[in-house]
Amino acid sequence: METNHQQKKVEIFDSTLRDGAQAEGIAFSVEDKLRIIEALDQIGVDYIEAGNPGSNPKDMEFFARAAAMDLQHARLVAFGSTRHKNIKPEEDKNLAAILSAGTKAAAIFGKCWDLHVLQILGTTLEENLRMIEESCAFLQAAGREVIFDAEHFFDGYKHNPSYAMEALGAAVQGGAACLALCDTNGGCFPHEISEIVKVVCETFPGVRVGIHCHNDIGCAVADSVAAVLAGAVQVQGTYLGFGERCGNANLSTLIPDLQLKLGYTCIPEENMHMLTSAALRVAEIANTSVKRNEPYVGRSAFAHKAGMHADGVLKCSQSFEHINPEVVGNERRFLMSEMTGRTAVLRKIHRVAPNLRRDAPETFAIINELKRLEQVGYQFEGADGSFELLVRRQLGLFKSSFHLVSYKVLDELPYDESHSATATIKVRVGDRLQISAAEGDGPVNALDTALREALCVFYPCLHKVRLIDYKVRVMEPKDATAATVRVLITSTDGDEVWSTVGVSSDVIEASWFALVDSIEYRLRNESHPDALEAAQ
Repeated sequence: METNHQQKKVEIFDSTLRDGAQAEGIAFSVEDKLRIIEALDQIGVDYIEAGNPGSNPKDMEFFARAAAMDLQHARLVAFGSTRHKNIKPEEDKNLAAILSAGTKAAAIFGKCWDLHVLQILGTTLEENLRMIEESCAFLQAAGREVIFDAEHFFDGYKHNPSYAMEALGAAVQGGAACLALCDTNGGCFPHEISEIVKVVCETFPGVRVGIHCHNDIGCAVADSVAAVLAGAVQVQGTYLGFGERCGNANLSTLIPDLQLKLGYTCIPEENMHMLTSAALRVAEIANTSVKRNEPYVGRSAFAHKAGMHADGVLKCSQSFEHINPEVVGNERRFLMSEMTGRTAVLRKIHRVAPNLRRDAPETFAIINELKRLEQVGYQFEGADGSFELLVRRQLGLFKSSFHLVSYKVLDELPYDESHSATATIKVRVGDRLQISAAEGDGPVNALDTALREALCVFYPCLHKVRLIDYKVRVMEPKDATAATVRVLITSTDGDEVWSTVGVSSDVIEASWFALVDSIEYRLRNESHPDALEAAQ
């Protein structure tokens, strides 16, 4: 780690609630936004761009409720544009809405590319400069910390550098405290970002410079790091890279990159271990999942499959890991497959039975069962939940949370509003029977919903569990409709993510096996008698 940057502060400006909400498939309710603010404030983010109060009534309701929040670290930011052309700032409804949000800081964007000024805004270059300066001055005079989002700055600089710099100068003249340089189209490379940011920092030595990158060529994180190394002191992005088109710079990657690798201070050191849990929480609220291979916070970020790699990590973690996963709240995983050595398998077994010896009969029994199941199509490298249950069953440490009596699944055509199937299920918990029926988007979704509805009577914790990924693999395509299929299911309760697997020649049955393991894994540490008493 370099030490020359140690203790130098880099502000973290999160735009998940504004830029992130522009991503395809992402929609936040007011409650969602409040929960995300809590998660981001908890890890120590400096600024949270909460949305555009002038865009819709929902954002106005949100700002009213957010104002009552007791935030420990973050400062909320209202977002909007410069005034419209040819009117006074005090007559502009957008600027009035920014002030009505009541935030201490405001991010205001203005055009820095002459092409946009002339062809998009349809005004003169001189009027655009007045729009920038007067808008910043209006907000600054009202007591707001003004962050000027220099929209399309890098493209504008490459096309007409003198005008792009004039736009920044107008913002500074109007009282902007920070110049956030935006690679709005996401097409710049790190060397371009570095050169231009250095010029801006030298030209405006008394003003904070920030960076706001989009990921259209896959360089948003690298561009942001280059900007900081060139003098930027604020990094803007979204926590999991959500954003329009290809997304924004991913702060869950940038924060540890800057703090752990380059020695900058981004968040309180004692909060670094919260990065992974915050990623899971934000993904859950956004109704999506953290990418498996997401740096630092993904489930595969510290996963090892090859026997040589696993053996090396067990002997010396630095041999195949760039940091200790616990630093960012993640964990080391050894993937179970025919490539896995006995040492790695034993390490996973020790999570359940820490004192089991390498040469114990139970160890060999588990390994033999693992091999037997793999021969019939099971694969445990992506199904840690099912592997742990396998170990518990072999060691006599497993107690079933429920027993299936029967289930029935019916497809329906035509169907209405994504309800294409109905499932009816009967389960037994102790001496009690429970019957439940549910509709779903396909037979597996209906079966999953019916199963959890039946079991929630006994285990209320299952209300939080949901399926976030479902994959089917045909093992022998040449067997056509008689082929064996493997179903891999990923589930979450908002705090933990786990995967389970099922195999059968019947896709519904394979799905059922995976669903049962998913539920059993979540309930593995639940007290069954207590659950029954609570239901009575």
